[in-house]
Amino acid sequence: MNVKHFDVVIAGGAMAGASLAMAIDTLSQQGLRVAVVEAVEPQLDSHPGYDSRCIALSLGTATLLDTIGVWPALRQEATAISNIHVSDRGHAGIVRLSAQQQAVDALGYVIELADAGRIFHQHLTECQQVTMYCPNSIVGIERQQDSVTLTLNAGEQIVTQLLVTADGALSGCCEMLGIEREEHDFEQVAVIANVTTSERHQGRAFERFTPYGPVALLPMSDGRSSLVWCIKPEHQQQVMNWSDNEFLTELQQAFGWRLGAMVKTGQRASYPLLLRQAKRITTHRVAVVGNAAQTLHPIAGQGFNLGVRDVMTLAEEVVTAFEQGRDIGGTAMLSCYRQRRQPDRQATITMTAGLVGLFANDSLPLVAGRNLGLMAMSAVDSLKAPLIRRAMGQVER
Repeated sequence: MNVKHFDVVIAGGAMAGASLAMAIDTLSQQGLRVAVVEAVEPQLDSHPGYDSRCIALSLGTATLLDTIGVWPALRQEATAISNIHVSDRGHAGIVRLSAQQQAVDALGYVIELADAGRIFHQHLTECQQVTMYCPNSIVGIERQQDSVTLTLNAGEQIVTQLLVTADGALSGCCEMLGIEREEHDFEQVAVIANVTTSERHQGRAFERFTPYGPVALLPMSDGRSSLVWCIKPEHQQQVMNWSDNEFLTELQQAFGWRLGAMVKTGQRASYPLLLRQAKRITTHRVAVVGNAAQTLHPIAGQGFNLGVRDVMTLAEEVVTAFEQGRDIGGTAMLSCYRQRRQPDRQATITMTAGLVGLFANDSLPLVAGRNLGLMAMSAVDSLKAPLIRRAMGQVER
């Protein structure tokens, strides 16, 4: 059998895996051979990583993606977030963040996953040192002291110094490697849809907390807004069965009139909200990134942004080891990656889970406390600063 050798093999070719491949290729100046193993053709709109949903990219993420050359194309398809408005329904607490106050062009950006997928795939095919195995999947992993041998579902074998699992929240590679994950059920369901309102969004993003969970509206192209509405699981069937008019009426009541009347909605989808995190993000000759490392509640829009910070940190450590003539899949490199990611990863997971617990609870002391907190943040810039830095992705990694 003709076994091919690579420096790095990435399991998963959606946004985390594609970003990593491009980052390694760019930072190493095409000095490393990379393979990407992806089960589904990335250019198809039906790709599970690139469906009709949108993602929010922080300003920090846009800066990182610019360093690997993919941001200019993404920017053409993205909608800038000029303002973020955070409020608690029926209470006085409000926090407003604006790009103008922060002296930046935008606080972040919103892009449809189908558009992002097309752009990432196009850029990936232009990387001469990146080999795509697609459609294909890893069905066997055998680790030796100095390498990892991978068996693909077509029977082919490839060998690498480093395997990176970027194959999603229910990572098959992590299962095969025995990397356990912790799960916490938030007991919420996210209903997602694209909606049109009578007033133009003008780049405004909204996060509104209700007794049932947060309602978020993010600005999109063509005057649309991307909706994430968190509800209790027992209401899922009812909400999904509503007619469009019933859905818009109920959404109006939950969100309010800050964007005028809810005029139109697209197709709805729903999924349960869980916190999943791998108990280890490194093991012998293996690193874990993106949703395979952690899947977050969408309350603060941190999931993909945290994953990009995983990707860029790992790429930097791999390329540093390569330039210094060290083992790019060795213990020292993996240790550096793990130690650099631990503080940001833990802080982001803790903040996200904490916000869910605080704002999904209708207990009177918590309601009073969080509204005092929102009002204090609105009045005192030093209290607002950590929220702004996290929202803009300007964090240490």
